[in-house]
Amino acid sequence: MPSTQPPSMLKRQIGFVGAIALGLGSIIGAGVFVSIGIATGVAGSAVMIAIAISAGVAICNGLNSAQLAASHPVSGGSYEYGYRYLNPQLGFTAGWMFLLAKSASAATSALGFAGYLLNVLGMDNGSLLVPIAVIAVIVLTFVVLGGIRRSNAVNIVIVSITLLSLLFFVIFGFPIVLTNQFANFSPFLPNTDQPIQAILQATALMFVAYTGYGRIATMGEEVQEPQRTIPRAIVVTLGLTMALYLSVALVGIGVVGADVLGNVTSNQVAPLEVAAQSFGTPGSGLILAVGAMTATLGVLLNLILGLSRVLFAMGRRRDMPAIVARLDRSGTSPNIAIAVMGSAIALLVLIGDVRITWSFSAFSVLVYYAITNFAALRVPERDRLYPKWIAWIGLIACLFLAFWVDRQIWMIGLGLIGIGLVWQIVLQKAE
Repeated sequence: MPSTQPPSMLKRQIGFVGAIALGLGSIIGAGVFVSIGIATGVAGSAVMIAIAISAGVAICNGLNSAQLAASHPVSGGSYEYGYRYLNPQLGFTAGWMFLLAKSASAATSALGFAGYLLNVLGMDNGSLLVPIAVIAVIVLTFVVLGGIRRSNAVNIVIVSITLLSLLFFVIFGFPIVLTNQFANFSPFLPNTDQPIQAILQATALMFVAYTGYGRIATMGEEVQEPQRTIPRAIVVTLGLTMALYLSVALVGIGVVGADVLGNVTSNQVAPLEVAAQSFGTPGSGLILAVGAMTATLGVLLNLILGLSRVLFAMGRRRDMPAIVARLDRSGTSPNIAIAVMGSAIALLVLIGDVRITWSFSAFSVLVYYAITNFAALRVPERDRLYPKWIAWIGLIACLFLAFWVDRQIWMIGLGLIGIGLVWQIVLQKAE
């Protein structure tokens, strides 16, 4: 049996503000600049309902993640929680699905960055999308290899630029929505025979856009005063994100309409830039494009950080080859794990379709958070910060929404869960 005691620990270097910046940097990227467009293409103007429902699920998951991270503040997130509170199989499945889900999200972010960059350069050349995205992954992998302090400093700059561009979008776009008297929200329900199904699918897709807060918990081993800092940082991060998503969706649909927003995402991967170009304000499209590029790069940066820490934790338990659990000479960075995850993300970028990568991420991350909520149910009463019913809501909602993505996506996901469990058995027998 692999040891349950980690042989090495990371240093605590992230404070309250840094933790919030880490969460915002992980959330505000492909979620607001790309996935709102993808979900709008599915549910039309009713994407507003999907954003609200997914926000409610995210609140439950956020509180449960905070509960777990406060009671067990180590790197690895729900992978470690599954081992501590459930069993090795569910712990491994959580880590495995996190690697799959967030690698796909990172690939989506890289492709989103490339799409916005090509629009800024006025280049309608789809053949350049993948090469640019791969270069972005390589560059940010090297940034992360420079250590957590440098990564966090770069992240704070990125988040600041992103938030300013989104505030510009909301402030300058909302008067246009009022002038249009919300005409673009009619019809509100999607033009389909199954509007409820469309809204549920959009909810599953939008849920992923909230899940960056988990990076705060995933890196709990590096957070200062984790029992106090992690819950507060997660709650603040989610509150800011929910308000921002609803505002951006309201302006985006109100200005150009749901059909335009959804179609643009499929063709150009740059929906908010196209919406901003209709403001009539000089440079508005460029401002949004710059914000989108920094946002998607910020998410990519934070995902490489988070993924490497989960792979590092899995290596410590020998659920992955032990080599990925090695730290650099300073003992602050799992460089081999970082390089492995950067390479995996670059390979996923080759798919070249944000709809596929985002849908697969949706299924995988919902399974991951179902295990998170299940683990939260097992926290002893003496350590409990929040009532059990919050964990029950999160668990049921995640399992329910996971199967509202495209059928072929969740079937592939189930197959990969099986492959992962076989891998775990083989690796442990080889020890």
